[in-house]
Amino acid sequence: MTSNRSAHAALILVDVQPDFMPGGALACHEGDAIVPGIDALLRARRFRHVVATQDWHPPGHVSFASRHPGRAAFERIDLYGQPQTLWPDHCVQGTAGAELHPGIDWSALDAVIRKGSDPAVDSYSGFRENHGPDGSRPSTGLAGWLRERGVDEVVVCGLARDVCVLWTAQDARELGFRASVLWDLSRPVTPTSDAATRAALLEQGIGIV
Repeated sequence: MTSNRSAHAALILVDVQPDFMPGGALACHEGDAIVPGIDALLRARRFRHVVATQDWHPPGHVSFASRHPGRAAFERIDLYGQPQTLWPDHCVQGTAGAELHPGIDWSALDAVIRKGSDPAVDSYSGFRENHGPDGSRPSTGLAGWLRERGVDEVVVCGLARDVCVLWTAQDARELGFRASVLWDLSRPVTPTSDAATRAALLEQGIGIV
């Protein structure tokens, strides 16, 4: 790790998976554009700790529009008292679209946090699942893993900037970590969300790098 990053900082790579790339099941706007930059960043070994999150849904997941007759992808419903976007079937466990992107050298990776494995609960953040039937947001264990290694700052990038990257950075801040987002190494589902995403990050004191 080079001296330009604190020894107490970790890089979190959110859902850099083929299903979120153009041609994938849930394509983000220009999602593939971040792959070369993330590969170069990992090869540079600038961070002592590197974690990837991986969307990892069972077939028939509650967030899939196909699970809800008469509903279409990107509609919103009420689920456990919270708004839930219905998504196209994506990142189904064991499929090629759910794998970490093959165009990246992942050898610097220390840990992978698989999320969204509960068929009844969605999971955007790398730190906590979305609200479940009991109203709680169960931990993924990432916060404890980072604290055990002395990490107090996280730098987040990946997909999608307006959903899982945003939620991961927000949860990091709420859980006591300093947080920033690498804007150029993230992409949104749709760029119309960018202004709202920037405002949400700045409101919580999350850096935009």
